[in-house]
Amino acid sequence: RFLIIPSMLYRKVSIIMTKEYLYELIEQQKECLFEMADQIHDNPEYDGKEHKAATLLKNYLAKNGFVVEFGLGEWPTAFRAVYRQGEGGIRIGLLCEYDALKRIGHGCGHHMQGPCICSVAVALKKANLNESFTLIVYGTPAEETRGAKINLLEHGYFRDIDVALMMHGGTDTYVDERSMAMSYYCVNFYGISSHASRTPEQGRSALDALLLAFNGVEYLREHVQDDVRMHYTISELPGAANVVPAHAFGEFSLRSYSRKVLDDVCIRFEKIIQGAAMMADVTYDIKKVKALDSKIPCNKLNKIIIDNAIACNAPGISHARNNTGSTDFGNVASRLPSSCIYVKFVPSSTPDHSQAFVDAGKSKEGHNAILYGAKILVGTCWNLISNFDIKKELWEDFEKAKCEGM
Repeated sequence: RFLIIPSMLYRKVSIIMTKEYLYELIEQQKECLFEMADQIHDNPEYDGKEHKAATLLKNYLAKNGFVVEFGLGEWPTAFRAVYRQGEGGIRIGLLCEYDALKRIGHGCGHHMQGPCICSVAVALKKANLNESFTLIVYGTPAEETRGAKINLLEHGYFRDIDVALMMHGGTDTYVDERSMAMSYYCVNFYGISSHASRTPEQGRSALDALLLAFNGVEYLREHVQDDVRMHYTISELPGAANVVPAHAFGEFSLRSYSRKVLDDVCIRFEKIIQGAAMMADVTYDIKKVKALDSKIPCNKLNKIIIDNAIACNAPGISHARNNTGSTDFGNVASRLPSSCIYVKFVPSSTPDHSQAFVDAGKSKEGHNAILYGAKILVGTCWNLISNFDIKKELWEDFEKAKCEGM
C-alpha cells in the first residue's frame, strides 16, 4: 500500500522542510555574524565614510561566491553583490545599511543589518535550491544623513530587482505600511554687518530674515493638511547681540505621508524664504539637501513577511506600523514592491536614536535579532522563489496601492 499525499499538502510540507534547512544554514553562520555586527558596532562610521563596515560585508559575500562591485554612483562605500541560479525567476534585492549616528554611535541598530542580510544571501546560495532566481545585495551608506539610495536610483541602480527586502532592529517585530516623504533644506541669508547702534541703512540683518522665515512657517501650519510636519533650527550661532549679523544659516525639515502634498508645501515654503529676504532686504540661497519619497505599501508582501515572523517564533510580533518617520528606503519602496522587517531587541517603550539602542547593540537580544531577522527574510525569499505567480501578484498589489494614492 502507498500513502497518497495531495499535491497542495506535499508542496506545503516541502516548503516547511526547506525553510527548516534554510534556518539551519543561518544558524551555521551565527558566530561570524555576531563578530561582524560587533565590529561594526564598535567602529561607528558616518555619511558615506563607512569604509570598515562596507569592506567587512563585501568581503564576506565575495568569500562566499558572490560577484561584488564596490563603489556605486557617487558613493565609494556602496556595493552590489550578485548571485544567479538558473535562468529567469524572481530577482530579489536584499538591502542593508551600516552607518551610525554622529555623537551617538549605532543608536538605530544599523550594525545588525549587514550581517543579517549577508547571511540570508549566503544561506540561499548554499541551499542548492532547484528553482531559478537572482539575489542582489545592495550595501547602501549614509541613510541617516544624505541618503545614498536617492543617488543610487539616479544612477540606475535597483532597476535590476523585482522586490526589495530589508531588516532593522526595533522595539517590537513589525512591518511599516507607510513612511513620510521629507524635503530637507539648508537656507543661507546674507546681509550687511554693522554696529547695532548705527543708523538702520548701515546694516542689513540676515538674522532678521531667518526669524521672519521661522514665523512664516508658523503661519503656514494652519493652511496645510493634518499630516504635514515642519521643523527648523538655526544651524550656526549669529554672534554678539551688539553686532548686526551679516550671515544667518537655517535648516528646515518638511514632511508628509504624500509626496504630492509635500511638493505643494515646498512651493509655498520657498516663497516664504523669498519673502523673508525681501522684508529684511537681504540676499539668500536655498538648497534642497535631500528629498525622501513616501513608501507605497505592498500589503501582500507585508503579510508574507509577518507569516514568516510567526513561523520562526520571532519575539514581540505586533501590528503594522502607520506612525512612521522618513527614510531613503521610501524612494525604493515608491518604485517597486518593498518591505522592511523590524525585529525586537529592546523594550517596547525604548526611543530609537538613543543611548539605550547603543547599549543593547551587542546584547544577547541584539544578536538574536540578527538571527530572527535572517530567518524571517530567508523564509520570505523561499516563498517568493517557490511561487511562480508571486511577482505578478506583488506588482498588482503595489500598483493598486499606488493608484489609490497610498
